[in-house]
Amino acid sequence: MTSPVDSSMTPQARAYETMRTQGLRFTSQRKTITEVAFGNREHFSAESLLARSRRRNPKVSRATVYRTLAFLVRAGLLRQVDLGQSSPLYDPNFAEHPRHGHFVCVDCRKIIEFHDHCLDVRESIVTKDHGFSPRRVSLQIEATCDALREKGTCPQSTRAVRPRPKK
Repeated sequence: MTSPVDSSMTPQARAYETMRTQGLRFTSQRKTITEVAFGNREHFSAESLLARSRRRNPKVSRATVYRTLAFLVRAGLLRQVDLGQSSPLYDPNFAEHPRHGHFVCVDCRKIIEFHDHCLDVRESIVTKDHGFSPRRVSLQIEATCDALREKGTCPQSTRAVRPRPKK
């Protein structure tokens, strides 16, 4: 279910408008959940969204968080991503930037988003060469951060390794 609302609106405003057009009651819980979900650019789990939402509105229920997340994913405003965490994460940047990839640090689990137009061209060539039309593309690169390789420690992790000698 994609939203027929104006794509120039913010994702939060699009979420409110989509709720209205789909006949979903606009409650204070849903308002809080939506504000928190689109309130920053960081990926989040359902449980972290619940905790942050409850800090703003103690009446937010777990069930409403999960139902609202499912609605926002169906509406194309959030994307559920599996980035190797213990539970799926939600990408609040998907509505504004649907074609991006993720670097995931295997040491500290830090997530960096990136976009590369060359990858878009390559994807187009490869899919056409094989007779496919992509419906959804997901690119995730798991890597070790340069700080761990160069300095022996990752600023976000307790893991330490011996630095590689410089060439």
